[in-house]
Amino acid sequence: MRHNLKYFDKMRCLRKRSAVSFLGVLVICLLFMNLYIEDGYVLEGDKQLIRETATHQLNPERYVHTFKDLSNFSGAINISYRYLAGTPLPRKRYLTIGLSSVKRKKGNYLLETIKSIFEQSSYEELKEIAVVVQLADFDSAWCEGMVQDISQKFAHHIIAGRLIVIHVPEEYYPVLDGLKRNYNDPEDRVKFRSKQNVDYAFLLNFCANLSDYYVMLEDDVRCSKNFLTTVKKVITSREGSYWVTLEFSKLGYIGKLYHSHDLPRLAHFLLMFYQEMPCDWLLIHFRGLLAQKEVIRFKPSLFQHMGYYSSYKGAENKLKDDDFEEESFDIPDNPPANLHTNMNVFENYEASKAYSSIDEYFWGKAPSTGDFYGIVFEKPIKITKIKVVTGTEDRQNDILHHGALEVGEKIVGSKKGRQCTTYLRLGEFKNGNFEMTDVEHKVLFNINCMRILVTKSQKEWLIIRSISIWTSQTSNQ
Repeated sequence: MRHNLKYFDKMRCLRKRSAVSFLGVLVICLLFMNLYIEDGYVLEGDKQLIRETATHQLNPERYVHTFKDLSNFSGAINISYRYLAGTPLPRKRYLTIGLSSVKRKKGNYLLETIKSIFEQSSYEELKEIAVVVQLADFDSAWCEGMVQDISQKFAHHIIAGRLIVIHVPEEYYPVLDGLKRNYNDPEDRVKFRSKQNVDYAFLLNFCANLSDYYVMLEDDVRCSKNFLTTVKKVITSREGSYWVTLEFSKLGYIGKLYHSHDLPRLAHFLLMFYQEMPCDWLLIHFRGLLAQKEVIRFKPSLFQHMGYYSSYKGAENKLKDDDFEEESFDIPDNPPANLHTNMNVFENYEASKAYSSIDEYFWGKAPSTGDFYGIVFEKPIKITKIKVVTGTEDRQNDILHHGALEVGEKIVGSKKGRQCTTYLRLGEFKNGNFEMTDVEHKVLFNINCMRILVTKSQKEWLIIRSISIWTSQTSNQ
């Protein structure tokens, strides 16, 4: 034992930046934490031991399933919350929106953020959301003042049970002074971001059973019109596929969506590594440990950073999401369908990626006359609008130079080999794009198929960046 302690002392003297994969560090920590967690808390001595032991390298892929199955991460953290405004929700909602706020040296955007959430939501949408604001500052006078302002401006939302304001007493926080200075950050910066991780952990823990889904916002955010309707549409489009995090903004911890059943594990995760790195970096590791390797981000963004001054020392923060669109935009329906092509597909840029609402695309090698990209809908549909975009900003010549768009009827063949026998040509591609509205007035039959047809061979490869379809109704035929 004494020999081990001397070994650990020696390890503390090593350089803080290790060549060991940090993901490996995270995973080995998780395994050791399974032995030491009790009621959601870790003794400081145990945490020090875990950090020292974690310098051994291992293959993280081997332990992903272990993290997913750890029972210790499924329970709530045992802390007491103070209700500053509102009461526990009487029924479960569809979406909880979480905000954590602290006193700023310059500016305060919390009230504007809450206002944007409610003003950009319809009456029907308001029935399906809950907003939880955590006042995470230890200055009781500031908290009392903010509660008064929130209660005065949003009294009807509090009464309706869709707005709750909470606070966690300082006594529940772990040590925030004298923490490790990873990345050579100054001590006050380390303290700020470490406390922020704990703030988020406590907020996630509170919100775990309030709704089916949870989205985190920062306290200086503006929302897009009818953002909930768009979120619901995106979630529906992902049915049957595995995901941990869906992203509706590319900035920080803004617009990150989770299943509520994952919140306890995420809360424990942030608590365990609260002093290691900023929250948005930890979220990347969390997603990877739960086997979602790629970012799933949707555009246009639904949330925009509007603060000018950071909550850290009042520093200027002019970050903006250039993919944000504030006004209501018409997200396509893209009904369920089977996708196929006879083109030579490059690597893993398969046909399904052009039909997805994620920022990805289909990429095929130089197509020839008669080549096609086909869509066979699971049910006959009425289409109102079609939009197809080819090429990308960095590959502007990989467009469909000569092509047409057709819709079909009269399905034949087995389930895997279904196709239409009759097609109607709606029009030609212009500059690599196709767009048509009022399709239902031009096509009198229920549409079973749609295809993009190459009408002239080209030497350039073809990127189909997005296929968007809007429908009016689904036929029962």
